[in-house]
Amino acid sequence: MSSSSPGGGAPLELQTGGPALAALGARIRLERQTLDRQSSFHRRNDNWPRLGDSRRPLLSLLLAGLIPLLLFGGWVTYLMADRERMAARQNASDTVRHVSERIASEMAAQLQVAETLAASTALDGPSLEGFYVEAQRVRAAHPLWATVELTDLTGLQALNLLRPLGAPLGPTADRESFDQVMRTRQSVVGGIGPVGQISGQRLVTIRAPVVRDDRLRYVLTVSFVPNAISSILKGAGTPKDWVGAVVDAKGNIIARTLAEEFELGRPASPGLRQAIAQAPSGSYVARTLEGVEVETVYQSLPYTGGWSVHLGGPSETLNAPVLRSIYVLAGGGVVSLLLALALAFLTARDIAHRRRSESERAALALAVSEERGAVAIGAAELGTWRWDAENGEVIGSGRTWDLLGLPHGLAGATESRTSVKNFLEAVHAEDRATVQAAIERCLKEGRSVNVAFRSVHPDKSMHWVRVTGRIPQLAGPAPKVIHGVIADIGAQKLAEAERLDLLRRLAEAQENEQRRIARELHDQVGQTVTGLSLGLKALEQKLQGLPGQEQVHWLRSLTSELGRDIHRAAADLRPTALDDLGLKDALLAFASDWSDRFGFVVDIQFVGVYNRLAPEIETVVYRVLQEALTNVLKHAQAHNLSIVLEQRGRRLHIIVEDDGVGCRPESISDIDVATSEERRSRPPLGLSGMRERLSLVNGTMWIESQPGEGTTLFIQIPLPEHELIS
Repeated sequence: MSSSSPGGGAPLELQTGGPALAALGARIRLERQTLDRQSSFHRRNDNWPRLGDSRRPLLSLLLAGLIPLLLFGGWVTYLMADRERMAARQNASDTVRHVSERIASEMAAQLQVAETLAASTALDGPSLEGFYVEAQRVRAAHPLWATVELTDLTGLQALNLLRPLGAPLGPTADRESFDQVMRTRQSVVGGIGPVGQISGQRLVTIRAPVVRDDRLRYVLTVSFVPNAISSILKGAGTPKDWVGAVVDAKGNIIARTLAEEFELGRPASPGLRQAIAQAPSGSYVARTLEGVEVETVYQSLPYTGGWSVHLGGPSETLNAPVLRSIYVLAGGGVVSLLLALALAFLTARDIAHRRRSESERAALALAVSEERGAVAIGAAELGTWRWDAENGEVIGSGRTWDLLGLPHGLAGATESRTSVKNFLEAVHAEDRATVQAAIERCLKEGRSVNVAFRSVHPDKSMHWVRVTGRIPQLAGPAPKVIHGVIADIGAQKLAEAERLDLLRRLAEAQENEQRRIARELHDQVGQTVTGLSLGLKALEQKLQGLPGQEQVHWLRSLTSELGRDIHRAAADLRPTALDDLGLKDALLAFASDWSDRFGFVVDIQFVGVYNRLAPEIETVVYRVLQEALTNVLKHAQAHNLSIVLEQRGRRLHIIVEDDGVGCRPESISDIDVATSEERRSRPPLGLSGMRERLSLVNGTMWIESQPGEGTTLFIQIPLPEHELIS
């Protein structure tokens, strides 16, 4: 094969440090002078206000310190205001709980007195005179009691302290609480009633059942004015502008801190009644009867049948400190933003000034680097190229076109262009698909291009070259351009061809020598051992029943075993079945013998293999599988082994799989290069000889394995005869 590589190392100019380096130094000095003139021009035209080199950083530090200070101060103000609001809400909750406990205690005491009065013995007889007198005495001891009423089971009043005993009386008021006592036979706290026809007041009622002999006889009612409840509510110490109220189960006002004389007995605000209808306690925001929006905390009272205590503060009063703190925080944020803008302006000016200086230095360094890169590429005899997929063209240096055998562009131009079609036509027809696939993978998946191929020059000569390249790693969408270099690898390919030829000749010599040794073992040593075995057999027959017969029998058995070992060694060196019957029968015999000798279960299958293969391919496959089974025996600790040989078109696929201990992929190393310590720490696989044999027929091999999951060996061999590069 002809090659365009001249060989012989670097050019003379680089070795002697002559004209090339001198030109490089001159170009660098010219670039530096140009950049110095540009820097001087920028310095003369730098007119932005200068505060002094020492004052400018100090001002920046001052602005940077004021920004978090203002934000922190505004945030602290907001937190303190919010904490003040939370403290006011907590104080309201504590007040509501305290008032609720006191009112509940007062109502429990009133219920206890009413139940005691209902249990009076004066109600045991048919006459109510004694009870009338006792009820008057009890009412005198409770100034807030307006009257005591006794109602029969039909709802008619049988006694009322506001009327003389025996005076005609009408039906009882608050029929709802009366019916509840009739239904449950339990004491009930009613709500506030309307203005009474007899008392002329709005009274709160407590009803207790009068039960005798497990039979309900009367319902005792105690009516009292809600002054005690109002005193408890007003004595809780609520702020002046706060609104407190006690309402019954229907939402009617029993006591109120503001305008109680006008609102007593009237329905509370809609927001209050909606809140107690949804939950027994909690908080809500609603408007009072005066139209003021308040944030209210409320709690239901036990033993009262649904009474609840409400305490609310004006939302404007509660939220005013928070609003002020928000204004302070917003103002601080605006001032901080202005300071940040000023700081950003100063910083941007400093950065721009420094960036301009760094750009000047970087431009000089880039010029030097480009010149050094050009010298290095020239010294390595590399060509540069760019694959522009959008425009469908390839741009390359002169060296690129020399390696591909394509004509140069305009005279004096450092780069030339050609179409993608012309570029691919310079590639050998058998390698063209490989090059196209590598380029497409690079453009679609971002993979690097690294492919070797043959280029066909106009004089019909072929030259081996290697192209490498990748898409530039830039921010944003990846460009459809590949940058790379091209190198002449003719000498390398020639060395590989010579190496393959040497390996082939060594393999042939090895096989011939093994065939000769196997024939000598079988024909000479084997026949001698057979004769010895026959002689020992005859001697054993003559010594039948005489001393020494057992020793002769033992020698005969040992001789037979030696003959079998010699036969097996001859078969391992070069099985006759491989030459006489072909690969299929030789492998079947080898697998059967392997199973018998080592206790393996070997399953071997042939798919699509109907005809004999080329002798060199059959030899390589047999030797590779022989080595693979030896590795399984030494390292895998397997019990079952599967071998599949499948012919697909013009390729032979081989899969060897075992159920052994397996290993990690990174631990698979060549037994020939592993040290003794490595052999003890990881399973050594004799892959070097297998790979070398496969390379003779252009075969490939790879392994998949995991600890505890066995090992699988994959082999592919092209069936056309392998051609050496000449």
